[in-house]
Amino acid sequence: MDIFDILTMIGGLCLFLYGMNVMGDALERRAGSSLRTLLGKLTTNRFLGFLTGLAVTAVIQSSSATTVMVVGFVNSGLLTLGQAINVIMGANVGTTVTAWILSLGGIEGDSLFLQLLKPTSFSPILALIGIIYTMFMKDSKKKDTGLIMLGFAVLMFGMDTMSSAVSGLKDVPGFQQLFIMFTNPILGVLAGAVLTGIIQSSSASVGILQALSATGQVSLAAAIPIIMGQNIGTCVTALLSSVGTTKNAKRTAIVHLMFNIIGTVICLILFTLVRGLFELPFLNNAANHVSISICHTVFNIFCTALLLPSGNLLEKLVCKLVPDSKVMEEIAELDERLLATPSIALERCRDTAAKMADAAADTLKEAITSITAFTPELGEKVRELENLTDHYEDILGSYLVKLSALRSSESDSSEATMLLKAINDFERIADHGQNLMEAGQEMKEKELAFSAPARAELAVLVSAVNEIVSLSFGAFLTKDLDEAYKVEPLEDVIDGLKEQMRTRHILRMQQGNCSIEAGFVWSDLLTSLERISDHCSNLAGSVIDLQNHNMNTHEALRSAREAYADFDVQYHAYAEKYRLA
Repeated sequence: MDIFDILTMIGGLCLFLYGMNVMGDALERRAGSSLRTLLGKLTTNRFLGFLTGLAVTAVIQSSSATTVMVVGFVNSGLLTLGQAINVIMGANVGTTVTAWILSLGGIEGDSLFLQLLKPTSFSPILALIGIIYTMFMKDSKKKDTGLIMLGFAVLMFGMDTMSSAVSGLKDVPGFQQLFIMFTNPILGVLAGAVLTGIIQSSSASVGILQALSATGQVSLAAAIPIIMGQNIGTCVTALLSSVGTTKNAKRTAIVHLMFNIIGTVICLILFTLVRGLFELPFLNNAANHVSISICHTVFNIFCTALLLPSGNLLEKLVCKLVPDSKVMEEIAELDERLLATPSIALERCRDTAAKMADAAADTLKEAITSITAFTPELGEKVRELENLTDHYEDILGSYLVKLSALRSSESDSSEATMLLKAINDFERIADHGQNLMEAGQEMKEKELAFSAPARAELAVLVSAVNEIVSLSFGAFLTKDLDEAYKVEPLEDVIDGLKEQMRTRHILRMQQGNCSIEAGFVWSDLLTSLERISDHCSNLAGSVIDLQNHNMNTHEALRSAREAYADFDVQYHAYAEKYRLA
């Protein structure tokens, strides 16, 4: 083996790792909605959590990525520690799928059928289809499908290149001695852990071991401890991702490490005892792609079967290792680790936007009460709720901007844009709610009062605003297009009410039935309530935008009059319902 073989091996390794990365990322984007569905089905059921971890890892081809996602979920409060443990155990079994895919490269035989099964036979066809999809298809899902095919082809080409480059090592005595040394189980475990820790992917390190097995110098006795060590090395990624997280997120990463260390120690002891008590000649046989896949699968299934029933004990143990601090931690609303999985990050943004909507609605409810019954306590509550909506806007806005910069499906990208628009409307509604409260505070401090007709008119407008808030917020939370279409007719009615009430109040002031100072407050109230209805109209427009795949809200609102067949009927119904006496 000369310098050129070494360079070829390095090139093959780089292609292998790059192909695995491209394929994994594309699979993750393509399966975004499926990941959300699986996550939504998670319960405290141990077996269901295990299956979820297995399925997600089999789809995205990386237990490290799954574990990092789980750490992020726990940090964000989406999963409990107990649920996370079950998912992690499933991820360890799911990662064995990759080894079986890679083992196709080791198929040998002269028959046409066996030759067609070899990736070197069909990966060029996949590469051709993949490049056509990637370059010429406009649909993002088809582009991702093309990248999956391209990634797989590059991965298998890199694997074949590595295998060819290292084949000359079979004649190098030093290489043979190296793997004889790894028959020492402890050294084998350390070698597997270090290699996997460096490249941060157990699937990739198993693939490298399979490539090295092409030399015929890797015995099963050497391969088995290395496979055990690879499971420990893959924990590095999760441990790094847990830095700066909540206690439970740190515990999740440590449970992953504990699970793999305990499983490795038990299997290593059993392996050493069996080798010492019985003569097993097959351990000296040369390992190949398939035998490495079998060992990898058996090891992970055995560890999971052994420790899955002990999930509660692992949870208690890690809680003692990482005890709660005396000061309660705040759970982060949004975790940047979730950005590695855009579809899940968007789901979390939806949940946080729903909390923001609740805060804005509560701000408005308390503010309307304070118009006629202001108290310092009520004023402070409104300010706290308004500050909370500001906080939500800050964290959601910056997070959604980062999310929008990532490559995601067309529907997810459209929804992220809708959320960015919506959080601005929620924040402005809360601001106008605070203005209403301050108007009520001014009336209380200056001992102002509206006339009986003015109070009756205000009650009508407030009822209309309460209904438009309920309609628009409900449409946003449920993506109900029918509810969204009902908003614009009501918004037109509220605009008309504002003008009527302004005119009537001017007449009352001219007649001496209302003071000029109260008139200023009246004008502020009408302006705030009318602008709240405008922002509700924007929210409904965002829902219509999303359904019609059009991000121009003003155009959506204009078209709503034409698209909504019952617009005039609904308008007249609202006009009658909110008619001034």
